[in-house]
Amino acid sequence: MIYVDGLPLTSTDPSFKGSELLVFLLEHPTLIAASNRLKAMPEKDVPFSPAKYLYVFQREYATVDPSLVEFVGTDEATTCVGLVICNRNTKMISISHMDFVTVGDMGLTQMLSLVVDHDVDAALDVHLIGSFEDKPIQLINGSNQSGGRKIIPSGYSLPLCLKIVEALQHRREKFQLQTFCVLSHNTKRDLNGSAMPIISGFVVETSSGSVMPACFDKTSRCPDEIVRRIRVTVSSEDPYWDGKLLETYDTLCDRIVVAPCTWVLDWGKIAFSLQQLSDSEILMRCSTSPDAEAPDFVENERR
Repeated sequence: MIYVDGLPLTSTDPSFKGSELLVFLLEHPTLIAASNRLKAMPEKDVPFSPAKYLYVFQREYATVDPSLVEFVGTDEATTCVGLVICNRNTKMISISHMDFVTVGDMGLTQMLSLVVDHDVDAALDVHLIGSFEDKPIQLINGSNQSGGRKIIPSGYSLPLCLKIVEALQHRREKFQLQTFCVLSHNTKRDLNGSAMPIISGFVVETSSGSVMPACFDKTSRCPDEIVRRIRVTVSSEDPYWDGKLLETYDTLCDRIVVAPCTWVLDWGKIAFSLQQLSDSEILMRCSTSPDAEAPDFVENERR
């Protein structure tokens, strides 16, 4: 269940779930203030560093022990959502870069497996950062019986946020929502009027659990950057990873372990055909938000 300001989000109205819950969170003054504080922070540029950093790619997750890992983070999120869960007692932290609604339920179970450690009463601090209004949010008023306002799902960001909120609310664990910088709280306009995310990456300082906006580069999106980027794509056709986040880090052994996925010959043909396209065609074909991608998006896809 989700808590804000130490209070559970409950209602005698059984319809208080899903889109109505999302509207409530987006309008909560405590969460609005937390989003504003996050957006006011300077973005941390994360180059390769001797400090113990762990980088999480799209659809990956990692659970870290702060005694072994100093910083953990992700970036390149447009319609994706970064989810952070921290156990206040053990200080264990799990972070994921969720991209589609299909990984919501199982992904949350994966993240909690080492964070909760069978203690369903553990106090868990939660941060949701990323996604933006890739499609304008449409609100409708509920019936006289149900009351509150509901959101009509559209685009990529909104359904993903809905799914994550529902998955958190339906679990027995107590999730203390600290940051909810998503959708309207994470949207700005460029000179052409196109919507873009304000924050597309962040890093967590594991000793304190503090979160700050961040941008990584080729030297710090490591190790095995290209292999892991390829795995994100090919895992979409691998039944083993259906509905799951990708495993990359062995928490107990403190080492990167890139779990395998199935490669089929068709992927080679697809890659060759994509390489023949222009940059603009690759952008339109490979991105869920072509107007909001970073300048190196097409270069990374080609690599």
